[in-house]
Amino acid sequence: MTDASATAPRRPGEQILAALGLSAPALDPADASPHAFPGGGRWRTEIPSCEGPEALAVVLKEASRLDVPIHRISQGSGVWMLTDAEITEMAEATAERDIELCLFTGPRGTWDIGGSTRTDSGGGGLRARGHDAVAGCVEDAVRATELGVKCLLVADEGVLWTLHRARAAGLLPADTTLKLSALVGPVNPASFAVYEHLGADSINVPSDLTLDHLTEIRRVSATPMDMYIEAPDDLGGYVRMYEVAELIRRGAPLYLKFGLSKAPGIYPYGHHMRELTLATAKERVRRGRLALDLLARHGADGDMAPLGSRLPGDLSRFEIPS
Repeated sequence: MTDASATAPRRPGEQILAALGLSAPALDPADASPHAFPGGGRWRTEIPSCEGPEALAVVLKEASRLDVPIHRISQGSGVWMLTDAEITEMAEATAERDIELCLFTGPRGTWDIGGSTRTDSGGGGLRARGHDAVAGCVEDAVRATELGVKCLLVADEGVLWTLHRARAAGLLPADTTLKLSALVGPVNPASFAVYEHLGADSINVPSDLTLDHLTEIRRVSATPMDMYIEAPDDLGGYVRMYEVAELIRRGAPLYLKFGLSKAPGIYPYGHHMRELTLATAKERVRRGRLALDLLARHGADGDMAPLGSRLPGDLSRFEIPS
């Protein structure tokens, strides 16, 4: 990677547009996020939708071939869709490479008998319905952490608060991180701050937030933000490759998530979807390479957080009742 501190990053098309009298307005330093990850760096990378050991092996091989640095690999089908042996294999393979593995917890939304998520209104969204669904999420969290998983993906605010309380009480490992799903991502500074206080260590925001929205959020919270640079179709299918440098400038500390549009959904994964899952896993890594190449071309690829870093730093929490 180039040293972005040697020369100031340039904006796409900047030189030719300036020569034609079409310069963009000057960047406002007040828009920039003042925050960074603990240990240094303003951005990390994530490969999502890695649904089992075989897909993980494809991602790791392709990342090595294309020289794509990876901080986190996440899965979307859920802990309960993997055997103990599969979870152990994934945890060991990622630990060997100092990559954080994040698995989704418990029953939620369409993994439930409730039909409201299939209506036009979306009902209660992909939350955990009832005590038993919360219990399933907790069971998944215990099982995953016992098998070496250090990051849990959550799609319900009650589950998030419950797992945070369990972590604080020593019922889950203290270094477990809790990541809020894109399925419930907050869209304003107030809600973003609430999820931080409920225990989120990393908060996925929708990919259609504007740059100004990111700046607004960064004025109230330093919690790491996750954002699809290319979003799956069911999350809008947005492709924001040319904005990556500005997304980092406004949203740091930021996880760059390399999703994939124009691809069928694969949750919940099973062997019947093997070829599609392996092909899309490989292509997500290639999309990551394309985004990183654009950053390098614009001289904006500096300030990547060290590989192996995963903790979020000191964050604000609600007081836990005694």
